[in-house]
Amino acid sequence: MGKRRADSDDEISANGSPASKRARTVDSDDERAPPASARRASKGKARRRDDDDDDDESGSEDAPDYDEEAERKFEEEYEDSIRTALENRRKFQGGIAEHGIIEAIEMHHFMCHKYLTFSFGPQINFIIGHNGSGKSAVLSAITVALGGKANSTGRGNGLKSFIREGQPASEVTISLKNQGEEAYKPKEYGKSIVITRKFTKEGNSSWKIKSKDGRIISTKKDELAAICDHMNIQVDNPMNVLTQDAARQFLSASAPTDKYKFFLRGTQLSQLSEEYETCIANITATAKVLTQKKEAIPDLKSAYREAHNRYEEASKAREQKAKVDELKKELAWSHVSAKKKEMETKVADAAKQGRRIPKIKENLANAEAELAAEDEVVMGLERQLDTLGEPQDLQENKNKLSTEIKANRAEVSTLNNELKAIGTQKKTLDNQIAEYNAAIDKETKRLEKDTESQRQETQRKLAAARADATTAEEALKAIRDQKSAVEAELQRHRNAGFTAENRVKELRTEVMDCESAIQNCLKADTDRYAAYGNNIQKVVEQINNTHWHGEKPLGPFGIHVKVRDNRWAELLRNQLGGLLSSFAVTDTRDLPILKKILADHHNPKTSVHIFKPDLFDYSHGEPPAEVLTVLRALDISDPHVLRLMINKASIESRILAAKRPEAASILAKLRGGNSWTLDKFNVTRYPEGGGSSIPIIFRSNHPMLLVGSATDELQRWRHQKVAKEAELQAATATLKETQAEWNKAKKDEQALLPKERAADQQYHRAKVISRDLQNEMNDTLPAQLTGIQEALKDTEAEKVILLKQYDALATAKAELDQVQNDLVKKKEKVQDEINNFANKRQAVGDKIEAAVGKRTAHQANINHWKKKIAEEEAKVKEAEDAVAVVEQEFKEWTEQAEQYCAQVPAERAVEVVKRALESTQAALKERERRHGASVEDMAIEVNKAKEKLSKAETDLKQMTSLNKAIKTSLITRLSRWQEFRRHIALRCKLVFGYHLSQRGYFGKVLFDHEKGTLQLKVVTDDQVATQAKGDKDRREKDPRSLSGGEKSFSTICLLLSLWESIGCPLRCLDEFDVFMDAVNRRISMKMMIDTANQSDKKQYVLITPQDMNNVVIGPTVRVHRMTDPERGQGVLGFGS
Repeated sequence: MGKRRADSDDEISANGSPASKRARTVDSDDERAPPASARRASKGKARRRDDDDDDDESGSEDAPDYDEEAERKFEEEYEDSIRTALENRRKFQGGIAEHGIIEAIEMHHFMCHKYLTFSFGPQINFIIGHNGSGKSAVLSAITVALGGKANSTGRGNGLKSFIREGQPASEVTISLKNQGEEAYKPKEYGKSIVITRKFTKEGNSSWKIKSKDGRIISTKKDELAAICDHMNIQVDNPMNVLTQDAARQFLSASAPTDKYKFFLRGTQLSQLSEEYETCIANITATAKVLTQKKEAIPDLKSAYREAHNRYEEASKAREQKAKVDELKKELAWSHVSAKKKEMETKVADAAKQGRRIPKIKENLANAEAELAAEDEVVMGLERQLDTLGEPQDLQENKNKLSTEIKANRAEVSTLNNELKAIGTQKKTLDNQIAEYNAAIDKETKRLEKDTESQRQETQRKLAAARADATTAEEALKAIRDQKSAVEAELQRHRNAGFTAENRVKELRTEVMDCESAIQNCLKADTDRYAAYGNNIQKVVEQINNTHWHGEKPLGPFGIHVKVRDNRWAELLRNQLGGLLSSFAVTDTRDLPILKKILADHHNPKTSVHIFKPDLFDYSHGEPPAEVLTVLRALDISDPHVLRLMINKASIESRILAAKRPEAASILAKLRGGNSWTLDKFNVTRYPEGGGSSIPIIFRSNHPMLLVGSATDELQRWRHQKVAKEAELQAATATLKETQAEWNKAKKDEQALLPKERAADQQYHRAKVISRDLQNEMNDTLPAQLTGIQEALKDTEAEKVILLKQYDALATAKAELDQVQNDLVKKKEKVQDEINNFANKRQAVGDKIEAAVGKRTAHQANINHWKKKIAEEEAKVKEAEDAVAVVEQEFKEWTEQAEQYCAQVPAERAVEVVKRALESTQAALKERERRHGASVEDMAIEVNKAKEKLSKAETDLKQMTSLNKAIKTSLITRLSRWQEFRRHIALRCKLVFGYHLSQRGYFGKVLFDHEKGTLQLKVVTDDQVATQAKGDKDRREKDPRSLSGGEKSFSTICLLLSLWESIGCPLRCLDEFDVFMDAVNRRISMKMMIDTANQSDKKQYVLITPQDMNNVVIGPTVRVHRMTDPERGQGVLGFGS
């Protein structure tokens, strides 16, 4: 019975008197004085000693009896100190309680109140109002809310009687202060604990225990009991909550025995008394059980002696048993010897098994070397495949060679023109040389016919003609240089025109593609199935209206699939386009039906798959989370579509990468796999090594595949079309500009042609005139043979120079012709390579496939040898484990044998020793049969009898000692109980006298603890102090002879004196002044207010139907005034 020290204000002087203690309030109405059996047990010593150990079974030390003389001495000893302590305490103002007092109360449909709420003051609260205003309902509500019994309120036998008439339920909420160091669970409840109790007409009742902020912490009554226990609130204690009926009975008609019971119950002494009575009954019952146990010990001793005698009689069989023991020892060590031989055999087998592994490892090394060599072959073929290049690269190379051939052809044409001009000049020089030679011959014949005048005139004309020829030659050369520049410019514009024209064609195609995509997007905006085939909307409608053997077909898949990042949309549309348009059925019988529906709507090539709706786990096939896969790039809303695409396209393991090298690097880290790349390659790496990279051929797909919003895609294609149209317009303008420049250059070339012809004719005419004049000069100046010869020499020198120019141009032309031939051959070779690219790539691929096959075979060999090694190692491990097991068994058997006995020679086999042991045991059993039991059984019987006797004696001794200690402790507690009662009674007497003196009365409280009575004696005459003692005795009155006011005042003084003895922070009293006159009421009110102000950390709730006009109200007093008796009032109005 654990107790917590009460937070009371009744600590007395420093003389060390024990303070009162409290226990949890009980529901019984049977309040009693100290237990009668305890008093009887305490009147003497009752010791009964055991014959063997003299232990006390039921005796105890004496407990002090009730003695009037002792009571008188006690009062004399402590009266002054207690009186002094009380006087000192009245000089101080009591403090406000930090926990355990009521802050506010709220009632809904409770008794006569529809709704009532108000707040209490922390110290003194008066609730006043006319009769019938519902004042007493407040105390009933406090009792009900704090878990008290309904019948303790005196207002009903059950909770249903508190429900306002006509209402199905009632609810009472009370808020308790919860602050300070001793607050109850402050972290959970905060500074206030709000308790709400709701009960219904059907008899249901529930609690909600909430924190200050309204959070529900508990709904259990146990939590409420713990709160009340912690805060020392005793709601069923009549001293704490004195209801109207109890107050009237206490004030008017209580008998001395009733007052005494009220005193014991209010101070909780009666509860301690009841618990001590229970303890005494238990001690007595235990003593009876111990007596019975003690009577059984002689029988146990007799059984032990009989078993011991029987065991002694069987001692003659011990020698034979010793032989059995020796044979058992030999058998134990025989088993150890056999296990040792087994261990040696297992060790040899394990060693033999381990010698096979090195040869297998050698075969594995050879296979790995062959695999490495084949890896080199595969990598060489892959490099060869990479050197083949790509078709785009070959086409670009061909275009480049064509451009170079065209440019080279223009240069060759220019050189041919220059060689042709040099040939013409050479013919002219050859003619001149012939003419010079003829003139020299003629000159030699006509030397004598020369005339000077004619020679000079001819000389002048010849000089003029030569000057004209030189001018014409320079003009011709300038025109030809200009023509060459124009031809080069024309060729440049021609090449630029071809490039611009091709770009215009490409852009026109792209614009048309954009227009087609826009139309598809517009169609998809109204038909979400447009991207998946012809009339798919009608296909889906017919699927929904058709009865199927299995589940309704699933599809098209693309409806449930969207791409997360649009950068992968084009690639995934190309690679998954066919799968996205597919359907699936769960029953093979539905396959032809769905195929026919698709064919009827012009979709004969749409794939239909058969699947089982199994949501299998695919996570084991996924790469690490940081690697992007097709599955992770898609958002698939249907789990069955997701798993179908995993089965059909391995989207959970197929990697996505930007470039081919990046894909190869990722797959190498993953030790194989497959990847699609944005640069349009399908990259594969095999687990055993090697791989391939195959270009992805892009097909035209519907732009709405994998796209979530048709509006967004339409907007994107429109923007793209605008951009392409702008590029097309710019490319067209560039083409027109190039054509205009080419036309201008062509016109310039055409304009230069007549100029070239005219200049050439002018040059040739000047040369003819010069030649004719030279001929004439030769005719007219035959004597100047030396001059002709000089001219001949000059002409021949000019011819030599001209021939050198011709040779240089011819060499340059030959080189250009060689370059041209090389370019043509390269172009033809590239064309052949383009034509043969697929064949060559296929041939290299076949070689790679063959090499990979060999490598796979080598890998299979490696796997075989690895498996073989694993098997052999497993066998070795199994053999070693067997060795370990046998060794462990040998070790354990040896340890067990050593525990059983020391090692003995064990040369004989196990079976031989067993036979000898069995024959000896058979003989021993025959002897035991004659005795009726085996030696072992008799030994066990003796040990059991001895153990049973020892245990009984030990238990009896321990329990007797324990019962004695408990009884001694109980007697000590009874002494303390009487000590408590004396202190409380003495305090009550002194306080009672003090309160009576406030009215000018004298009186005393007479306690008879033996008879259980409490009587009041009151002297109402102030002058009696001067009278004689006999006269004083004559004036003392019994409360029954007092007037109503005097009786009520005296009883209030008694109640206040009793309140000094309890530690509950809450005191409630209803209609205490019902029989008082004005004077007694005024004094009682002042006395109660003063007492309340002096009480430390106590809260008073006092109910009276009288007003408070004649009472001085201080700051610690709060008056709550109830409205006139009505049965429909709302919020309580009050003043303070």
